Amino acid sequence: MMKLFVIFSFFLFFPFLAFGQTFSEEQAQTSEMFEARVSCILEEREIQREDGTFTIQQNILLEGLRGEWKDEEVYYEGISVIDVLDANVYEEGDKVLVLKSENSEGETYFYLMDFVRRDALYLLLFLFCLVTILVGKVKGFKALLGLAVSFLIIIKMILPGILGGGNPLVWGAAGSFFILLFLIYLTEGWNQKSHIAMVSIFFSLLAVIILSWLFSGWAHLSGYAQEETMFLIGIGNNIIDFKGLVLAGMLIGAIGVLDDVVVNQIETVQQMKKANPFLSPQKIYEMAHQVGKTHMGAIVNTLFLTYAGASLPLLLLFVVREEPFLTFSQILNHEMIATELIRTLVGSIGVALSMPLSTFLASRILKKEPKVE
Repeated sequence: MMKLFVIFSFFLFFPFLAFGQTFSEEQAQTSEMFEARVSCILEEREIQREDGTFTIQQNILLEGLRGEWKDEEVYYEGISVIDVLDANVYEEGDKVLVLKSENSEGETYFYLMDFVRRDALYLLLFLFCLVTILVGKVKGFKALLGLAVSFLIIIKMILPGILGGGNPLVWGAAGSFFILLFLIYLTEGWNQKSHIAMVSIFFSLLAVIILSWLFSGWAHLSGYAQEETMFLIGIGNNIIDFKGLVLAGMLIGAIGVLDDVVVNQIETVQQMKKANPFLSPQKIYEMAHQVGKTHMGAIVNTLFLTYAGASLPLLLLFVVREEPFLTFSQILNHEMIATELIRTLVGSIGVALSMPLSTFLASRILKKEPKVE
């Protein structure tokens, strides 16, 4: 009956996977982007900026690689009086993205946008999949399948729903539910351990939702602190709730960590019961709880270090004491910092609550299995 419920739930929400895709066609740009290869560096000039740093400007001959631009030669004029701060330096053979644009007079210009990084990313993705399958065998393959499904749910369900004017928190919660279903039941199978994991994560996520909502309101987070939001203004047919977007991000970000902690704790309890079926539930809880505390400490540190690693340029501003980060109070009051702090602390609280809850439920509910000699 439960299997039928899960299957029915999936097909009930399946129509939402295609929801909100019409906006992309309506927002199509008139400019054209294509891939090319650097066939020749025609001219190169090094200039010195006012701060003493150097940059290189280049005039480049390009050869189209795909579609109507295949084998076509185009000219990019990069040497000018305009100094582009993040300008790349290219070499012959580099694959690049080229933007073709026309001005009001109908004149065509080509701009080098960036490197084509697809090949490097595909190779790294292949290595990741290979190592995961070699180490994890069948369970590793299932984990990769769950990762792919999670990606599709985010791309095809959550994001279109938000862009279509839906409440980001509602769409984030609904998407998280389906992600958890696939992650846990696909990886761990349809068994008692998975059921306990779902219940434990559900209540932990509920705590994350409540705390995120309370403290984001108390701290007056608007959702406009991150510069990415500026690009989203005016996108789609509806107004995006940026505050709700922050909450949805906190919720989705907590899923993976909670899944890791909860499943590991339940597995620990199960292995203890296999090793010694005569241990009492209380004794198993105490032993597994001790293991969980060590794991929890590592996870909490991981959460902090992950956000710190992604925010190193911002952290440098704290050290040099530049506006608006002159004092510790100014640092805390900056919305970008407050958002990341709330995200980290709320996620850590969710992890801290999930560990004893999952351990308690597993120690009491999981059936004892006889020790196999």
